[in-house]
Amino acid sequence: MRINRPRLAAALWIVWAIVVWNVVFDRVLVNAGREYVRRAQAAANGLGPYARIDDSMRPALIRALGAGSAAAGVIILVGLVAIRLAARRAADPTSAAPLRKT
Repeated sequence: MRINRPRLAAALWIVWAIVVWNVVFDRVLVNAGREYVRRAQAAANGLGPYARIDDSMRPALIRALGAGSAAAGVIILVGLVAIRLAARRAADPTSAAPLRKT
């Protein structure tokens, strides 16, 4: 069975984009949760207004979706362009011949 290398490369770039999306999404939400805890502690100590979790997490959810999607979109775009360029170079007979093991 022959491996379709462009498809494998595309699948790996997509997997990489999904992983990055999840990491970015999680990081934004974790930071928002930590900020909420800081504000809630300050409010409990009488140093600030009452802190509602919804006031912190709703905007963070929007930011997380946007940042994660932007990062994943860039990765997919770069990956697909790189695959296209590599396929074009491989199909070009004037390109340098691959190195052979001797």
